[in-house]
Amino acid sequence: MEMFGKFVDDLLNVVESDDNVSSVLRFKGYKEEIKAAEEKMEAEKAKGQMKDEMIKELRADKAQLRQEVTRLEELLKLQLKKEEQVKAEDEIPEDKNCPLPALDGFPQCKEKIKWMKDMWKTDPCYSSYGVNGSLCSFLIYLSEIESWCPVLSGRVVPSVKSETKQPVLEHAAVSRHLQGLHQNLHNKTEFRWIQQRIKSMEEIWVEAGNSLSSKYNLAERTAKQIFVHPGVITKEAGLKIAENAFSGGPLGELVQWSDLISALHVLGHHLHLSASMPSLRRFFGIQTGGCPSRHSIVEPDLIYTDIIGLRQIQSVLKASWIKYKCRIRVLDSFGTEPDFNHAAWAKKHNLKSPFGGLDLFPMQFYTMFPHTPDNTFLGFVVQHQLSTEESEKLKATERKNQALVYGKSATFWQGKESYLDVIHKYLDIHGTVDNSTLIPRYVTNHGIIKGTEVQSLLRQSKVFVGLSFPYEGPAPLEALANGCAFLNPKLKPPHSSLNTAFFKGKPNIREVTSQHPYAEEIGEPYVWMVDMDNQTDVERAITAILNLTIKPYLPYEFTCEGMLQRLNALIEKQDFCSPTMSWPPLSALQVVRAEAGTSCKQACRQAGLICQPTFFAYLNNAHNLASHNIACQTSEFSDRQVVFPAYNSTSNHCLFQLDPLLYSCVRSDPSLCRVCPCRDYLKDQVALCKACI
Repeated sequence: MEMFGKFVDDLLNVVESDDNVSSVLRFKGYKEEIKAAEEKMEAEKAKGQMKDEMIKELRADKAQLRQEVTRLEELLKLQLKKEEQVKAEDEIPEDKNCPLPALDGFPQCKEKIKWMKDMWKTDPCYSSYGVNGSLCSFLIYLSEIESWCPVLSGRVVPSVKSETKQPVLEHAAVSRHLQGLHQNLHNKTEFRWIQQRIKSMEEIWVEAGNSLSSKYNLAERTAKQIFVHPGVITKEAGLKIAENAFSGGPLGELVQWSDLISALHVLGHHLHLSASMPSLRRFFGIQTGGCPSRHSIVEPDLIYTDIIGLRQIQSVLKASWIKYKCRIRVLDSFGTEPDFNHAAWAKKHNLKSPFGGLDLFPMQFYTMFPHTPDNTFLGFVVQHQLSTEESEKLKATERKNQALVYGKSATFWQGKESYLDVIHKYLDIHGTVDNSTLIPRYVTNHGIIKGTEVQSLLRQSKVFVGLSFPYEGPAPLEALANGCAFLNPKLKPPHSSLNTAFFKGKPNIREVTSQHPYAEEIGEPYVWMVDMDNQTDVERAITAILNLTIKPYLPYEFTCEGMLQRLNALIEKQDFCSPTMSWPPLSALQVVRAEAGTSCKQACRQAGLICQPTFFAYLNNAHNLASHNIACQTSEFSDRQVVFPAYNSTSNHCLFQLDPLLYSCVRSDPSLCRVCPCRDYLKDQVALCKACI
């Protein structure tokens, strides 16, 4: 505007000045300046308009924002109100007659109470247990009938009611006969093969019971109510093991069930047998509806089943099976390792197995052989002792220059011709095979025969020939017991669930180094390891055996008396219902420090001992480790690995196990030294320590 003022002053001067001066010349210099001023003014005007429009838009946005804030405030108020309502529902109103107990340790209790509140009328069985819609009735049901909530103060959980009067406690007397057991088995078709074996061994069992009772005081024992449910022989399992037992089917599991049932009876306990879903339901008093059992035939002190049977029990009892969890013993031929047993751990680490994830104490799994110290060795009996009449018949049996092949199925023989040809150069070969057309012509085949006939063949033979399969059966020990050496094929590489179809799905990764690892430990002159593909190795073993006189040999733990001793100790001493396990006694503990990368199973074995997982709890703290000269500079509790308790030998940092279900004898870590709970054992009775009986 300064330029415009100057222009006006010059204009006035022109008017007042001399008329001879040209005005055009005077104003020529301002034309361009005026034009520029006009443009600038237009620009300023446009800028002003833009500013006005921006202010207008900002004011509109402000109004819109205020509306949005108001709407959000309303939504927040509604959400807070809703959360308060949910919180009020979750808090569960107190009942003046039934104060809500602390729910620590019962994470699902609230959800179950809410479910009961909405659903208790859907099944009349709930009202039959006294549920009436009140909080108190919900809590009583969920704590006493099922186990989702804590028991109310002043109340005691009742035992499962029985339709029949619970027998008065009585002493367990060693049975002098098996007559009552035969009556119990009568007309139970699923037990037909089992009953046949029991009858054939009756005299031996009675003698063993008398012998054991003469050595130990068995009088101060209480007769237990024991429920036995082998799921593997139920029709619902669909395996047809009971049906095929007489035609060459697998017998290992039936042998173990037979011997367990016999031993329980001889030890004087009351047996309740089941081999079907209907009989299972009858025992637990299951009718219809969603409620758990109301009446069982009798409350069991112990339940023996297998993994299939346990799944069946769970399906019948639903949530209430948990009441019996600590009383259950699961027969499991090949064993279940702790990391496979732990459901959450197995899922997290992709340890897939249809038989795992049961969340039992690993020692509740009972195995055929003592191959996994994390489990309990139940075993079976090798039928070498015969009745007096049968023994007399076999006294005159003369051992011949013959071999008997271990393999009832002709499919086991396939691909083994060269191996058998080498043996045939030295011995006549006999078999008990289901199909003669698939085996070499020089084999004398006796077909599928009774156990006593097999023993007669073994007593006539010098060698029992393994074919690498089946794994870990009873037959090789029967051969040794009858004075017949066993050719035990090596497995290279070792077979396991990681590389062998048969073991796929088994809840362990145990490596099997031969057809029969237990026999492998016995060694020569009874057991000879051979490479089936090495003719020289096979000939070496055969010629050595033919130059020996092999006497019958059988470890005590596989005799009737040995099984009675072991089972009696387990029944009387092994307790998974107590919060602290006091058996084996702590006096049996021997602590061994394993080198990094070595499992406790290996470390204990190298020291001539057995790993005993029940002692892990004692070692699982810095104070007790210090008493065994292991000083922890730092420590922590964790469930990241199954090798704890362990320590780093460089830093002396100790790691203790947070989850007791993950205690494991069989795992190792290359960076950690394990602290191993070992114990001694009786000769030929590895399940028992010297202080255990």
